[in-house]
Amino acid sequence: MVEESVQTVTLGKQLAASGGMMLVMTIVHALGLTGISKLLNLRKERLKEMDFSFRSISVLSGMGLLLLVLHTVEIGIFAAFYLLIDAMQTVEEALYYSASTYATLGRTADYFPADWRLMGAIEALIGFLLIGWSTAFIVSKVNRLMPG
Repeated sequence: MVEESVQTVTLGKQLAASGGMMLVMTIVHALGLTGISKLLNLRKERLKEMDFSFRSISVLSGMGLLLLVLHTVEIGIFAAFYLLIDAMQTVEEALYYSASTYATLGRTADYFPADWRLMGAIEALIGFLLIGWSTAFIVSKVNRLMPG
């Protein structure tokens, strides 16, 4: 009975932390995409005027680089969380675990404390959603560059 109660509390902590991290990541990603749009001046009218040329390729390359930075920041936030809860011992270990999980590479939960291992699965889901969001962002910008 006591064992079941401890598991319920642990599951509750993981679900609450997962919800909090999803909220934080949604805000960070939305702000990041907004910042990228403003920094690169990706307004619809400007993109429609731009031919598919070296200039547009430079803008797209900058967008790709900035998206990589955004995803790296998000991975870093998860890594900091793992260090905060003592799930990982070193920054390198936390970053490696977070990056492989975020990118859904399938790093096993063997390296993660049992009472927090659900967080890894949730990070994979969050990473999958944010990478999909970034993909939709790129496609919407590239479609505006294409004539027709």
